[in-house]
Amino acid sequence: MKKQAPFLASKPFGFMRIACVTVLLFTLSACGSSEGEGDDTGNSSGSSSGSSSGSGAATQIKVLLVGGRLWRTDGTAAGTVPVQDSNTGAVSFPYGITEFNGAFYFQANDGVNGFELWKTDGTAAGTVLVKDINPSTGLGTFHYRFTDFTVFDGALYFQADDGVNGFELWKSDGTAAGTVPVKDINTAAGTGAFPTDFTVFNGVLYFSADEGVSGRKLWKTDGTAAGTVLVKDINTGTGTGFLPDDFARGFPVFNGALYFRAQNGVNAYELWKTDGTAAGTVLVGDSNTAVWGSFITDGFAVFNGELYFQADYFGLANAELWKTDGTAAGTVLVKDINTENGGRRSDYLFTEFTVFNGALYFQARDNVNGPRLWKTDGTAAGTVLVKDSSATATGSNNSGFTVSNAALYFVTGSALWKTDGTAAGTQLLKDICPGPCNGPL
Repeated sequence: MKKQAPFLASKPFGFMRIACVTVLLFTLSACGSSEGEGDDTGNSSGSSSGSSSGSGAATQIKVLLVGGRLWRTDGTAAGTVPVQDSNTGAVSFPYGITEFNGAFYFQANDGVNGFELWKTDGTAAGTVLVKDINPSTGLGTFHYRFTDFTVFDGALYFQADDGVNGFELWKSDGTAAGTVPVKDINTAAGTGAFPTDFTVFNGVLYFSADEGVSGRKLWKTDGTAAGTVLVKDINTGTGTGFLPDDFARGFPVFNGALYFRAQNGVNAYELWKTDGTAAGTVLVGDSNTAVWGSFITDGFAVFNGELYFQADYFGLANAELWKTDGTAAGTVLVKDINTENGGRRSDYLFTEFTVFNGALYFQARDNVNGPRLWKTDGTAAGTVLVKDSSATATGSNNSGFTVSNAALYFVTGSALWKTDGTAAGTQLLKDICPGPCNGPL
C-alpha cells in the first residue's frame, strides 16, 4: 500500500494557503509556441518579481487553476475556457506549472495513479502522464503544493516520493526513463529530506532540505549525488534553523548573493545571505533587538536595486513591508500600513510581491479595509492602495499575481481581475466560479 504524504504539520513548512481559485502561470503564444515559465507562484527563479509584456508582443494565453481544473484565458471573458472537459478524464489539482523543453510540467491527480508528474502543450490531447514515479496505489508521488519544479542545467528538478525513500531530490529530462532520483539526502528509511525552494545561483542549484540530523538547512547541487552537499549548518543545535519561503517558493538573488531566512540559535529568524560558501554565509543584520526578535516572512522581490520582503518587527510593527540594500543599516521598514494597536496589529498575509509598470504590487490590510491590492515606489508616501472597492475585498485574499499582455492579473475570491495600476483600470474580467467552488481547499 502506498505511503501517504505526511500532513504539513509534520514538517516546519509554515502556513498553507486556502483559496478557491489560484492562478498558476504559464504562457503560450496565440500561434501555439511556448514562452515564459513559472512554478506554483508564477515564478521559477526564486524571485516573486514579474515583468510587463513588451509592446507589440503576441497575445499570450494564460493557464490557471479553477475548481481543481486547468483553464486558459486570452484576457477576455469569451476566451476563458477549460483546457480539459471534467467529464472526459480531466486531471485535478494541477500544481507547480513550469515550462521546460517546449512543454509545461506539473503535478496532478488523474484519479488512478495519485499525484504524479504530468506535462501539457496546452491542449487536452497533449496533456499526458510523464512517469508514475510511485506506482503503488494511494496519494502518489508528490506532497501537496511543495513541488517547486525548477529548470536547471537541461533538466527539471523537483521533490518526489518513490514509495521507498520518502520525499527526496529528483530530476527529469521529460521522458519516463530520464526521470530519476538525484540523491537520498535523508537516509533514514522512508523519511525523506523534503527538498524545496529551488533557486539557481552562480551555476548551481540551491535548496533547503532536512537531512534528519539537525533540522532544515541550506543545500546545493550540481545535479550529481556527489555534488549535492550542505552549504552551512547555521544552527548547530538540534531542531530547525532554517525556514523555506512558503509563498515565493525560492530564494531571491540580489547583489551577487542568495538571501534567505534562518535562525542560528541566538537571533530569531532573521535575514541571511550567502555567496555559496560556508564562510560567506552570514547574518545581514538583526532587524530587531527586542526580546522576541523579528521574523522574516514571505515574499522576497528585487525592485529598483533593493530587496523587498515582509517581516514582523515586534518592537515596531507586525507583518509590514521592508527593504534592504544588503547591509544592516540599509534594512528598513518602508511603511507601517496597518497602524492598529500602535502598529502592532498582527495580520499574516501572503504577499506575492510582483513588479509591474515601475512599481511593486502586493496585497495588504490597512486600518479600514480587508485585503486589497497595493503598490509602492519604495517610499512611504508612494506606498498606496490601488483601488478601494468592496468588490475587490470580497471572499478570499488577492492571489495569483501574473503579468501578461501589459496587465497585472490577480484573483480575489472566485473572480479573475486585471489592472493597469490605476483605480479606473482595475477591472473584473470574469467571475469564474460565482457559486460555491468545488476545487481544492
